[in-house]
Amino acid sequence: MLGSATLEAEVTNVSAHGFWLLLGTEELAVPYAQFPWFKKATIEQLLAVERPTENHLYWPQLDIDLSVESLRNPDAFPLLSRADA
Repeated sequence: MLGSATLEAEVTNVSAHGFWLLLGTEELAVPYAQFPWFKKATIEQLLAVERPTENHLYWPQLDIDLSVESLRNPDAFPLLSRADA
C-alpha cells in the first residue's frame, strides 16, 4: 500500500513586514498589511503551516485557513478577520 502524498509548504523568511512561504518551487510573500492576523504570531506558529491540498494552507495553532490563490492575488480576495468586521 502506498503512503499518501504530502504537499510541501515552508516558511523561508520572517521580517517585520511579513513572511515568505515556499510552495514547491514557488515562493510567495505574505505581507502583514494584507494578512494582519499573522502579525502577532510567533515564529513557531508561523512555521507550523500545513498544506492539505494543492490550493489549501492551514496554520492549526492560529486556526487560519487560506487558499494559495489568495496569496498569489490578494487584491482579488478582500480578506477581513472577525476583528476587522
